Amino acid sequence: MNTNITNSLIKYVASLARKKVREEEGCFVAEGTKCVKDTWDYFNCRMIIATKAWYEQNGHSGHLDKIIFANGQQMQRMSQLTTASDVIAVYDIPEREIIDSDIRNGLNVVLENIQDPGNLGTIIRLCDWFGVKNIFCSQNTVDVYNHKVIQATMGAISRVCVKYCNLEELLEQYSDMPIYGTSLQGKNIYKADLSPVGFVIFGNEGRGMSQPLVELSKTKLRIPSYPVNAYTSESLNVGIAAAITIGEFRRRVIMETKGM
Repeated sequence: MNTNITNSLIKYVASLARKKVREEEGCFVAEGTKCVKDTWDYFNCRMIIATKAWYEQNGHSGHLDKIIFANGQQMQRMSQLTTASDVIAVYDIPEREIIDSDIRNGLNVVLENIQDPGNLGTIIRLCDWFGVKNIFCSQNTVDVYNHKVIQATMGAISRVCVKYCNLEELLEQYSDMPIYGTSLQGKNIYKADLSPVGFVIFGNEGRGMSQPLVELSKTKLRIPSYPVNAYTSESLNVGIAAAITIGEFRRRVIMETKGM
């Protein structure tokens, strides 16, 4: 391609900030040097839009046919960031299928009505860190291809599969597996029995889990504050809670592996 950008293309890339357009076009945007470099080998790339200075320093021959050059002002018109970066990649939204055996042999994260893009991106990133391959989201959870989510994953979106579905139907389908729900009324996570496989549910930032998911949870877990009965914050941020919870699941696996 290796051409200069047009006004129509600038408007098109800018329009991908809207979920409806992303769904209609079947593509999404990654922006910034680290984000683009962490993802361009994992998704089918439609185009890379960059300044000539950026490409001379960071590009490589494998993307020569997809590069479109733009100046700083044009990058600002397309950018979804407060301060425009020097590179934007447009990728196809992948069609990812989750295999039943992967679900049954792994730890799966379930997210119900998570609204903050930063929280979703953080959870995807920590799942990548802890080897959780599958995340199941309610239909009302923020769009995984929202640019703020993509930025927050720091490239982890390339390796973690995020699927939107009816969570009640999902958990009923796998009702023979361990299902953990996070709740302020649950058992102390450090004293509870934890399985290396199953589902762990994290609810909405303000309301927690809905009643149907509470009822489908076989074990409720809570992260205790310290010291016991001390006056503390009302609750933890869902991203922090997910990190502590999944970290404890993985710690148990490591302990059992070492025979501790």
